[in-house]
Amino acid sequence: MTVKILDQILSQSAYSHEIDVPLAQIDIAEWLFTLPEAEYQRCCVPDHIAAGTTTTDDGRRMSINVEMIGTGLVVQHYVADEATPSYVRMNSISDVFTANGRTQVNVLWELIAEDAGGGRTRYTNRVTARPTDAFMAFLEVHGIAFEDAAAARQSAGGDHNRRETPMFAESIARRAIARAGEAAI
Repeated sequence: MTVKILDQILSQSAYSHEIDVPLAQIDIAEWLFTLPEAEYQRCCVPDHIAAGTTTTDDGRRMSINVEMIGTGLVVQHYVADEATPSYVRMNSISDVFTANGRTQVNVLWELIAEDAGGGRTRYTNRVTARPTDAFMAFLEVHGIAFEDAAAARQSAGGDHNRRETPMFAESIARRAIARAGEAAI
């Protein structure tokens, strides 16, 4: 199945949180691809339902996340476009299950670590959702204006990101501290 990704923005949000770990100790890619499901669930209770990692047929790393965003159950099939210790860019054609049925959106998830000075790191969680052709057809069938769908997605997605960002940052910090302890042994 081919999914066309449109240039329009459905929703976009970015939140940051500082942690007491130097940037040199952070490895976002390692954290993401070894994240236990229970830790993922703790990072945004009750929205985060399940998570796991796998690969695409051609060997690219993937993170599969299941979560509630507003009233929609979202199954995200994130494929790593770039995965470094300080920057991870994941792209997903995500399945969204709503009261009106199933559709798809394209979600770009960027996880960013920057030196905040004083041995601290600023973590930024940036999420951009774009409609797909399937999403636009879904809106048309259900008589929903794009502007209304975008406003609802912006509200729900922004709220979700605002709540999960500090929890992700603190989880990344715990993993960095644990890795530093393992290296010292």
